[in-house]
Amino acid sequence: MSVVLASRKGAIARSRVKQCVAWCFTLLGFAVALAVAIVAPSPAKAATTSYDLAFGLVGSGNGLYAFMLVVLMVCYSLMPIIALVSGRKGAGLERHLARYPFRVAVGLALCLWNVLGDVFEILPRPFFPGPAQIAGAFLEDSAFILHNTLYSLRLFAVGFIVGVLFGVSTGIIIGWFAKAYYWVFPVLKITGVIPAVAWMPFALTSFPTPFAAAAFLIVICEWFPIAFLTAQGVRSTPKQLYEAARTLGAGQRTLVFRVAVPHALPNIFTGISTANAYAFATLVMSEMMGQPGGLGYYINSSKVWSAYYKVFAAIVVMAVLFSLILKLTERVQRHALRWQRGLIQ
Repeated sequence: MSVVLASRKGAIARSRVKQCVAWCFTLLGFAVALAVAIVAPSPAKAATTSYDLAFGLVGSGNGLYAFMLVVLMVCYSLMPIIALVSGRKGAGLERHLARYPFRVAVGLALCLWNVLGDVFEILPRPFFPGPAQIAGAFLEDSAFILHNTLYSLRLFAVGFIVGVLFGVSTGIIIGWFAKAYYWVFPVLKITGVIPAVAWMPFALTSFPTPFAAAAFLIVICEWFPIAFLTAQGVRSTPKQLYEAARTLGAGQRTLVFRVAVPHALPNIFTGISTANAYAFATLVMSEMMGQPGGLGYYINSSKVWSAYYKVFAAIVVMAVLFSLILKLTERVQRHALRWQRGLIQ
């Protein structure tokens, strides 16, 4: 018995040592990048120009870049602690600490990018600015970037909501009714392979505003994958489920919304995830072609003046927004498919 207890204590001690090492290595890459940013700041004008901030503070691109590294270090430091405090000592803590190799690589990549782009300016100028110059764009054009980001979010939200509703409803109809499948599904396959941007001339001449035209393009690119996968999910519902529901007195509406649609939910969320990438690409391209605002518009206007550090700033915003949208979709999917926990890997 004492041998077993000693073995357990030794395993727990080794596990804690591994967790401490992983926690330290999580911060290593960002600490190196922060040290380089402090010791060797960028000499570029976009990174050294000072701007008045709130509460009487003054900041520059170099300062904002260093501050962002500190924020990343604090966030990644607190994640394991939050997992411990919230009671997720098992999978939650291990999941956070298991990602330290990637975080180290990200920190070292930022450090290398800073050295090549800002410190020694080895990368071709002005096409490949360093991270401190890109951070300077957020200080120089903070209000304009925020305005265009909100425009893109509003446009994406309208197209996304309408596209999901239109795609799911179409998929349910053609998946449930055989005649609708016969007549509509071929049209869906033919129009689905056409890129949404190809409809742009038609959209610009058919809709009263550029905003409505761009929203139509997002709806079109969302419609095909969602409707296609929803229809496949409805049609693949096992007959045994329908027979069991009819035995319990279920009518047609119950069969559709309580049997077929829940069975098709994994397909529906797969279609939504796939459509999100297409919709975001369509959003940016439509904003580059006639929209009065948006991140695509901001990229175009910055490119005209060869302000490529502002172009990269918009790309960073798009990457963050798309990651947050995917994260939100995953949360909704995890909640809607909570009955699958323990059934699939």
